[in-house]
Amino acid sequence: MQGHRIDRGRGVDLANTKPLVRVVDHGLWMPEWSIHKFREHRNRVYRAGAIEGLPLSYLLENFELLEKPLRFRKNCLLNVGINLVWTLVCGGSGTAYSNANAYIGVGDSNTAAAATQTNLQASTNKYYQNVDSGYPTYGSSQCATWRVTVASGNANYSWNEIIVGNGSSGSTVLNRLVQSMGTKASGTSWVATLQVTLS
Repeated sequence: MQGHRIDRGRGVDLANTKPLVRVVDHGLWMPEWSIHKFREHRNRVYRAGAIEGLPLSYLLENFELLEKPLRFRKNCLLNVGINLVWTLVCGGSGTAYSNANAYIGVGDSNTAAAATQTNLQASTNKYYQNVDSGYPTYGSSQCATWRVTVASGNANYSWNEIIVGNGSSGSTVLNRLVQSMGTKASGTSWVATLQVTLS
């Protein structure tokens, strides 16, 4: 009887697979505006805040706060401001939002904020003031802070919009917030602060 031969073999398919990893950097721009409204007496609040640059804690301890502070965690970055920030970061020339150049502006327009805007939208009731002495603060805690103390005789109308710019009429505006903040009146000084944290 003729024998049978059986051929056997084993094959192994090797597939070299690697996970697809998508690398994405996330950056968070976290702005917080605050408005503190003080009863003014002989421009003492204004002098302490704007000229001497004393901290908010000092103002709160020594002057009468008229109502609970307002806080708004929103903001619209404007394209012109974004472009200038990147220009400055990359070593290009431009006017920084420094103590000498930074102004906070307030107006009564409630036109919705849009990135394509370039300044306050109010037609007449608008006011710009150079930031307080010692501001902006920056270089620690991943944040920068701009502040202005508006005296009794200035910007007495409804505050519906607020910006940070790098000139006395806004110039290149970094951002714009649209929000009802109340109506400022003579006999009060308002302290407006923007703190931006980047992480």
